[in-house]
Amino acid sequence: MSAENHPAYGEEKARLGYTLKHVDKSLNAFIARKSNIDEQVAKGKKHFNSDSSQQYIDLMINTMLQDRAELKLVNLTQAKRKPYFACIDFKEEESDSGEKYYIGKMALIDEDTMELIITDWRAPIANLYYESRLGDSEYSCPDGIIKGELLLKRQYVIDWGSLKEIYDIDITTNDEILQASLGANADNRLKDIVSTIQAQQNKIIRADMWTPLIVQGAAGSGKTTIALHRIAYLIYTYEKQFKPENFMIIAPNRLFLNYISEVLPELGVEKARQTTFEDFALQIIGLKLKIADGYEKINIFVNENKDKSQSARNKLMKMESQLKCSMLFKEIIDDYIQTVEKAFIPQEDFKLNSITIFKYDELNNLFLNEYSKLPIVKRLDELKKHMTNRMKARKEAIIESLEESCVREINRIKDTIEESADRQSIIIDIIDNKNDLVNKIETHSKKAVSDYIKKISKLNPFEYYKDFLQNYMAGPELSIENISSELINFMIRHSMQAFRAGHIEIEDLAPIIYIKYKIHGIDEKIPVRHIVIDEAQDFSPFQILVIRKIIKDSSFTILGDLAQGIHSYRGTGDWGDIKDKVFEGRYCELLMLEQSYRTTVEIMNAANAVLSNIKHRNFPVGKPVIRHGAPVRVMQKGNLKEICLQIERDLDALEPESYKSVAVICKTIDESEEAYSYLKASKYKPKLITGKEKEYNSEIVILPSYLSKGLEFDVVFIANGSRENYGMEEMDIKLLYVSMTRPLHRLFIYYFGEISPLLRLL
Repeated sequence: MSAENHPAYGEEKARLGYTLKHVDKSLNAFIARKSNIDEQVAKGKKHFNSDSSQQYIDLMINTMLQDRAELKLVNLTQAKRKPYFACIDFKEEESDSGEKYYIGKMALIDEDTMELIITDWRAPIANLYYESRLGDSEYSCPDGIIKGELLLKRQYVIDWGSLKEIYDIDITTNDEILQASLGANADNRLKDIVSTIQAQQNKIIRADMWTPLIVQGAAGSGKTTIALHRIAYLIYTYEKQFKPENFMIIAPNRLFLNYISEVLPELGVEKARQTTFEDFALQIIGLKLKIADGYEKINIFVNENKDKSQSARNKLMKMESQLKCSMLFKEIIDDYIQTVEKAFIPQEDFKLNSITIFKYDELNNLFLNEYSKLPIVKRLDELKKHMTNRMKARKEAIIESLEESCVREINRIKDTIEESADRQSIIIDIIDNKNDLVNKIETHSKKAVSDYIKKISKLNPFEYYKDFLQNYMAGPELSIENISSELINFMIRHSMQAFRAGHIEIEDLAPIIYIKYKIHGIDEKIPVRHIVIDEAQDFSPFQILVIRKIIKDSSFTILGDLAQGIHSYRGTGDWGDIKDKVFEGRYCELLMLEQSYRTTVEIMNAANAVLSNIKHRNFPVGKPVIRHGAPVRVMQKGNLKEICLQIERDLDALEPESYKSVAVICKTIDESEEAYSYLKASKYKPKLITGKEKEYNSEIVILPSYLSKGLEFDVVFIANGSRENYGMEEMDIKLLYVSMTRPLHRLFIYYFGEISPLLRLL
């Protein structure tokens, strides 16, 4: 309700003024503090002496303090606009009265009195706001379970330091502030939702860091936003153990990273590592490899309805992708690596001159058995130690034996030959021969180990991968159940053709990384302790496994929606595969986000009707929050040009609504380019999204269906929902579902020719 009409308005207005006074006080203090730190850092850099360890330590500490002060200043500046968004009144057991906690995006303490002015939303007690109802309640904190009674839950709308609205609530599921937030227009960035986090979302945010967490979330359930808030919560909770740099977000593409970028600083997460699987893989592999545009392949697959001439080849391409991304492929690579390691050591004894130091069998046993847990190349370091130590011991024994033999021979000569010039000459020859042998042994010993190791042929990971495909996979002895020779031959031909053209495909990355991990090992120590994978349905278990292997002792939050698995030919179709094959039976928590907060009831019901055509679903259907809007509009036109003219008219009619973001979603990039050719001269100046962009900053975009995943818009126009575009195949169903679940408020579907059977009942 309007703040002035609330009975506690006077009290709350005074509290807001009191808080803002402390915000100003703290802000001024931090400005002065940061100025002093900036001065110390500048002075430290100017007069830096690399020989002074204390100076280096001081500079590092001041730089860290500088970063923290910068973040604190940003938070305090934001707090001047909206210092808090909620309040709870909690009375602990055996306490005479309750205590009020005002919850905001940051904590604020009066440093003079140590009074808590604002409680951070990530603090344990704030859990009462997100999950508890009025009455008997409890929350968990480092001291244990705190029980008591929740007397009050109150929400505020505060803007620029002015108290606008006050709501007393019991639960936060369908409250008015949530409805207002959902009714707002979408801009070009992800939203910060700390004030409207729902109970199930809160469970995900605060879930145990060290238990692998998989989240199946319906379209619009807030998966990405929740993932970022989870990182913010973990950074806050484990502040003394980890830095923001110890957290990594793996997103589907760079455009998506740009899309989430602006919310990260607001949550204090901007220093978390952000990457795509492709960029991360190239860094690990350490070779200059060019990755083919993955969208070209999916564009081929989504065009199958229109181009039947390549259907046999396309089927083999899909099967090739599925094979390369499968755990079966990983097992075949394991078999190949066994052949590599068995032939790795030269089949010859290790000798010093003609003296055997190590028999081949003895060396090979050490290599294959004693150090089998090490990567192949890393085992050589251990062999070198054995070879060097034994050679050193044998060399000393050999030289000692030569010395003794030399002395015996000299004594024999002295005993049998009278002293003369000839005897002296013979003795000198014996000594010289001994010295020559000793010198040869000394010289040979210096490089004997390295000479032996040089005989070992070591390829780089990509060369091993080519050898694996060309020679091992093509070998006559290889027979794999359920994999035809036709598929294997196609895979080899297609892969080698790509390699000769100078690029690899996304599906090749996990195998190459795995080969490097098993043969070379990972030299770089990656300082990551928690990994968030978004849109994880488009990652194969093999991809996630190699991430887990190379970043040891890390924990995972894996979020996705199987209903949006449009890259099913190289993705995950069942979260059970991740649990069983990646985490190998270790306990994983699987949580569901069924509530969709993005779309209206009308839009979500229409999208679910399309999704219901998938007969064997292993995921729940999204449930819309009770927010109604205009019906989904379906209209027939003569061709795509007429559709684009109608879109212009519709945009004109929508202008009074002041919508901020609009998408024209076509099925393919070819159709998107055609639509763009008709609309580019309009007053709306749309931007064509092709997948190569690194920034997302346009109000009106035209894009193919498979690039719309993860994004949201106020209004969506689906340009051609015809039978030709969207048949009954699973990929068509998922692409149409993805497109239909992008809008917040309005959905228009056009078609020419015959309407898709998926849309007939709308």
